[in-house]
Amino acid sequence: MAQCDECGRHEELPYQCRRCGDTFCAEHRLPENHGCPGLGEWDDPDGVFDSGFDASVQSGRDDGSDGLLDSLTATGGVAGYFRGNVAYLVLGLMWVTFALEWLTIILLPPGAFEFLFVIQSDHLLRVWTWVTSVFAHSPTSFLHIVGNSIVIYFFGPLVEKYVGSKKFAALFVGSGALAGLGHMGAHLTLVEFGMASGSVGALGASGAAFAILGVLTLLNPSLKVYLYFLLPVPIWLFTGGFALLSVVFFVDSGIAQAAGQGNVAHFAHLAGLAVGLAYGSYVRDRASVPDQLSFGGGGRGGPGGPGGPGGPGGRL
Repeated sequence: MAQCDECGRHEELPYQCRRCGDTFCAEHRLPENHGCPGLGEWDDPDGVFDSGFDASVQSGRDDGSDGLLDSLTATGGVAGYFRGNVAYLVLGLMWVTFALEWLTIILLPPGAFEFLFVIQSDHLLRVWTWVTSVFAHSPTSFLHIVGNSIVIYFFGPLVEKYVGSKKFAALFVGSGALAGLGHMGAHLTLVEFGMASGSVGALGASGAAFAILGVLTLLNPSLKVYLYFLLPVPIWLFTGGFALLSVVFFVDSGIAQAAGQGNVAHFAHLAGLAVGLAYGSYVRDRASVPDQLSFGGGGRGGPGGPGGPGGPGGRL
């Protein structure tokens, strides 16, 4: 038996939404009955209720490329699993990239790692690093990727369920890239005013993780996160605490060094959070989110828990 993702009822013959990929009972199978993100595509010639039975009949389409994309990502399509699971997809890509980083360091000449994975203030025209740096993490600090993975695993699916898979993917990559570029811009500005020197590089998904937290903070600031199953913390305090630390560490490098955070791109955290708050304010009137998350628990809203973007070492 399957469980309805909307009400939790167990069904022997469940329905699966073609747009979001979630499972529902008869009462909640229609997109408007489960707040499907696909409702936002109502004006798309594809239509929310298009069964895809005849993909050749596509009004307003010349090349059928959108129909092909939908057929691949629809339920039963080759990439159908990733519809509604992009948060887990980017999490997997982070770990695949982590493995590729080590292969690069071991097999390729010195400098290849930075060339491929690190966004650098003196090499900003390496535009591929705007994206690859979001998925890459410090190879010398296992805690770096673990910390970001915790945030994305527990909080990412909530944001994805709210805004839809495509928009979540754009939010993740876009906020991560803007966070890295923001850190580069902050450093170049400090250099211009004689307050810093040399070049800097950055990598990591902390900017994107902060954006995820920012979106959830705007959607439901009273959302409770139960740390270690015991301590209820509202997400605004959870997010604000990390933001305050980033501000302090960015302003006073001495404090950051003393706390073991001296080689962390703190301004990137703040830039990612700003993107998340801005996007959260844009979408927050569309629907509601759960009132609480419990680390290690289950329930309608899914699990949630502790952890923070970044960690010790030179990274985002």
